Amino acid sequence: MKFFIDTANLDQIREANDLGVLDGVTTNPSLMAKEGIRGDENCKKHYVEICNIVDGDVSAEVIATDYEGIIKEGEELAALHPNIVVKVPCIADGIKAIKYFSKKGIRTNCTLVFSPGQALLAAKAGATYVSPFVGRLDDICSDGIELIEKIVDMYGYYGFNTQVLAASIRHTQHIIQCIEAGADVATCPLAAIKGLLKHPLTDSGLAAFLADHKKVNS
Repeated sequence: MKFFIDTANLDQIREANDLGVLDGVTTNPSLMAKEGIRGDENCKKHYVEICNIVDGDVSAEVIATDYEGIIKEGEELAALHPNIVVKVPCIADGIKAIKYFSKKGIRTNCTLVFSPGQALLAAKAGATYVSPFVGRLDDICSDGIELIEKIVDMYGYYGFNTQVLAASIRHTQHIIQCIEAGADVATCPLAAIKGLLKHPLTDSGLAAFLADHKKVNS
C-alpha cells in the first residue's frame, strides 16, 4: 500500500519523506488555510514547493464547483508540475470534468466520496484515484472502513483501474484497517504514520539488548 501524507506543512512533508516511505501528498483548501497560505498564486507556489520535496503524486484541489471553472483551474494546476494530480469534488460537474481530464491525459483524484455509487461514477469517468473519507463517516456513526471494502470489491469485480485512496484517516488503527480492506493508498497525518513504529515489545526488547551490551562492554 502507498503512503501519502495529508498536509500542506512543508516541515511535516520533509520529515515523512526522510523516513523513506512516502509515496505522495494530498492537500485541500482547509490544509492550505491552516498553513496561512492565501491567494491563488501563493497556493500554486506552495504546490510546486511540495513537488520539489516529494518524488510522487501531489493532489492539488480545485476551488471551482462549475464545469468550466473546474476545467480552467485543473489545467492550470496540472501545468505546474508533472507530479500534480487534480483533485475534483464528487459532484455532477466534477464527474463531467474528470471525464474531460481523463481524455486529456490529466490525472485526477475524485474527493469527498461517501458511497459506492459515487465511487462507481468516478471510476467510470476515468479518475486516477477515488478518495473515500473514512474518518468523516465514522464521525456520524457510519462505517468508513466498510465503504473502503465495498469499493475495493467493486473495482476488483469490474476491473476498474482507479486506485482507492483512503482519506480522512484519523489514527494508526485506521491505517491497519485500510491495509486489511485492500486500499491502494492511505493518506494520513504524520502522527498516524509514525504510530506504525510503536510497539511495547520493540521498546522493551531494545532496552534489554542495550542493557546486555552494556554489561559485557563495561
